[in-house]
Amino acid sequence: MSMTYYTLGNSGLRVSRLALGTMTFGTEWGWGADRDTARAMFDAYVEAGGNFFDTADLYTGGTAETWLGEFVAERGLRDKAVIATKFTFNSEPGNPNAGGNGRKNIMRAIDASLRRLGTDYIDLYLMHVWDRLTPAEEVLRTLDDLVRAGKVRHVGLSDVPAWYAGRAQAIAELRGYEPISALQLEYSLTERTIEHEFVPLATRHGAGIMVWSPLASGLLSGKYRPTQAGNAGRLDGFRNTTHPGFQKFSDRNWAIVAELEKVAAELGRSMAEVALNWVATQPGVATVILGATKLAQLQDNLAALDFEIPAALRQRLEAVSSVPAPFPHPYFGSQIQVRVTGGTATGDKPSGYSLPVLVEGEAVSISSN
Repeated sequence: MSMTYYTLGNSGLRVSRLALGTMTFGTEWGWGADRDTARAMFDAYVEAGGNFFDTADLYTGGTAETWLGEFVAERGLRDKAVIATKFTFNSEPGNPNAGGNGRKNIMRAIDASLRRLGTDYIDLYLMHVWDRLTPAEEVLRTLDDLVRAGKVRHVGLSDVPAWYAGRAQAIAELRGYEPISALQLEYSLTERTIEHEFVPLATRHGAGIMVWSPLASGLLSGKYRPTQAGNAGRLDGFRNTTHPGFQKFSDRNWAIVAELEKVAAELGRSMAEVALNWVATQPGVATVILGATKLAQLQDNLAALDFEIPAALRQRLEAVSSVPAPFPHPYFGSQIQVRVTGGTATGDKPSGYSLPVLVEGEAVSISSN
């Protein structure tokens, strides 16, 4: 495949459209990849041109960060690699300040991540989840201090309400703090709710969306079926879970899987490739995080951008996976908005007003030979 790179949000940070997720690095959680497999996936991703690595202090008890740091160092890639890691979750029962988004924990967490990763700076540091307690002002001031101290280059938010992300970006702009360059959110054919609030926020206010679980925890790979004997993967162990992130088995989702299988067959591509291609080419998406446990899975995923989904097939996928617009979004559609414009055709910019910037082609020679 030919990897292309785009800037993340309004930053100058160049990242590949496919990122390598490391939540599967380590088997401490009862599933995942051993060290040799993780290293093989890392090598395959780098050789395909990938430069963006996503991890977190929580993942596999620190193993993911440790292995990632070692793999990067062994190949001498620190200047090339863009490393994103996250803080928030608590790994010390009984100590409320060993987790959360307060200044005390952020300062503790960054130093611990730097030690495990074996580096002196993080390219993108993200709040892992909203803790419902810490003022956004405290989070943004602390992250800005880390940028000014040279420990962090860019900052982002993961799994937060849209109103919180909007407030955080406004605080950063008004106070001159480092702005939010990335929003890390779940997005797939089975989970499209970010389209209503987060995509407009990201595209208008300079935060690139980093997609996690683009295959719905493997559901969109086609290995699960409504009635299935045996254990096809970790989702089978969560069929009766109360964890919201793993409640994937529903009549709606099975209908999506069935249509995806038909579209993939017509394209001559795997279901995973088509699902990843669809999400990667949606508005607001900067990069898609690949999470594999086997080298063959990753190799299949890396081919996801080597083709285009024709408009007719794309429409079929979007029709079967559509979700109703929640209030007040029905008031923002044309049927109501034409009452605002007096029935005239009114827009923000003409088509082609602002052309995308894409630098490509052969470099000029500076040699006289």
